Formats: sequence, C-alpha cells, structure tokens
Amino acid sequence: MYELITANRNYSSWSLRPWVLMRALGIAFEDRVEPFAAPVNYDAFRGFSPTGQVPALLHEGRTIYDSLGITLYLADRHDGIWPADPDARAWAQCAAAEMHSGFSALRGDCTMNVGVRVTPKPMSDALTANVARVRELFEGGLTKFGGPWLAGADFSAVDAFFAPVAFRIRTYGLDVGAGQAWVDHMLAHPAMVEWERQALAEDWREESHEAELAAAGLITADYRTA
Repeated sequence: MYELITANRNYSSWSLRPWVLMRALGIAFEDRVEPFAAPVNYDAFRGFSPTGQVPALLHEGRTIYDSLGITLYLADRHDGIWPADPDARAWAQCAAAEMHSGFSALRGDCTMNVGVRVTPKPMSDALTANVARVRELFEGGLTKFGGPWLAGADFSAVDAFFAPVAFRIRTYGLDVGAGQAWVDHMLAHPAMVEWERQALAEDWREESHEAELAAAGLITADYRTA
C-alpha cells in the first residue's frame, strides 16, 4: 500500500498534484496530512522527506519525493498516468514539465488558497505573460486532442499538474479564454470536490501563507471554517 504525505489542503499546491492523480485514477493509498505549522517546516518534514518538503510517497521501504518524481514512479507501475496516444503523451509530458519548472509569477503573485476569492492587485508583466501562456496551453490542448481533458478524453497527469492552477484561476478570477471549459470540468471532478471539502473544513491557519494571501489583493469572500 502506498502512503502519501501531503500538507494543508488550502495551501499546498504541490501536494494536490499526486493526491488528485491517485484519487482520479483509483490508485489506493493511505492519506497522511502533515500541516504547515510554521513559515519554515524543513526540520519537521525531514523526518519523512529528504528535501524537508511535501509531497512524499512511501512505498516498499522507498521514499519517493517531489510531485514529478512521484508521478514518474507511479507511471512505471500503473496504466493511465500518461495518455496512450503518442502525440498526446508527448504534449502532456512537455506541458507537465513546463508547469513543474515554470510559472514563477503565477505561483508567487497568486498563492493557492482554495477557500477564498480575491480581487487581485494589478498584474505584473510577468504574471500577465504566465496567464497568457496558461491560456495558450489549455486552448491548444483542448483543440488538438478534443477534450474534455487537456490531452484528450481521459484524465492524465497533465491535468493533475495543472489542478492547482484551476483553483488559482477561480480564486483570482483569471481569464484563460476557452480554457475555462477545462477549469470548470476539473473543478467538478469528484477528487477536486473532495479536496475542496477538506480545505474548507480546515480550522488551522499558517501566518506566512495568510500574509501572502493578503498581499495578493483584496479578499472578497472566505468560505473556510472559522
């Protein structure tokens, strides 16, 4: 049995990726949450992750860390992680890798917080470029492969890698054009609905994450439990 270690549902975008991937594909795992208790959790998280970060997957005496590392490990053991069609597979792997290594302005300026809605501050040139690239990817994938998922008819790892972006788009009202069809489809997936339910039920807050949220813009709604 896999054991997947993740952090707060409201904040942890990296945790969401393998969690929603495994849930969506029916890969059973023990779900373990280690909340962000401080601005820096390195020492505490080093007890289960060599990088002192989440997510981490424990399996057969191995510790598999980093959302991309976990995805590659699962792809060696389960069908459906990547699309079967060679063209869709190549595109999905490139798009997932681009998401994994890029979009720093989107990550920094639009911190993930599932349970709130925000009117963002005026977007920087870097954030504008990031959002335009997200729109291009979404519209390109849907057009080329026919949807409703980014690489075709079936959910795959590329959808999981952009799952945190779906929450960000809703939180900050970002315009991704026709790519909104994927966002709506993704947010309605039962695994995403369950992640959101857990996020709204969380009663802990972490000061630095809340400060990042306050700096992002004007909070217009907060649906989290008090």
